[in-house]
Amino acid sequence: MAITLTRPGSRAHAEGMPENRPDPEVPAKAQRRRHGVEYKLQILEEADRATEPGEVAALLRREGLYSSHLAAWRKQRRDGTLAGQARGRKGKDQRDRRIEELEKENIRLAKKLDQAETIISVQKKLSRLLGIEQTTDEDTES
Repeated sequence: MAITLTRPGSRAHAEGMPENRPDPEVPAKAQRRRHGVEYKLQILEEADRATEPGEVAALLRREGLYSSHLAAWRKQRRDGTLAGQARGRKGKDQRDRRIEELEKENIRLAKKLDQAETIISVQKKLSRLLGIEQTTDEDTES
């Protein structure tokens, strides 16, 4: 009976695993592991109940986890963020949006003021060139 082996050099090849079985060393496509809140709480409870030396290590090996998972999950449980956070950019809150609007309006009004001051200075120069007497607001009020 001839057995077709997996790719040469792999552990599966050395152990004589048939080719129709997937190679356990190389996944088709790596996927991010996602752990639900219930699972995290269950693991944390088991780790907290462990009293004998090596129990936590055995738990981590059995579940395929790292001690950093426990540390991060304990911190999240303490902070109340165990359910996780949305990935990606954080949205702006209402206060930040309002500040942004006011800054844009401030820039727009500053440009408008600069334009008005330029027009007024041109009008003053033109009136001086033409010899037209200028009246000020103080002259018209009295």
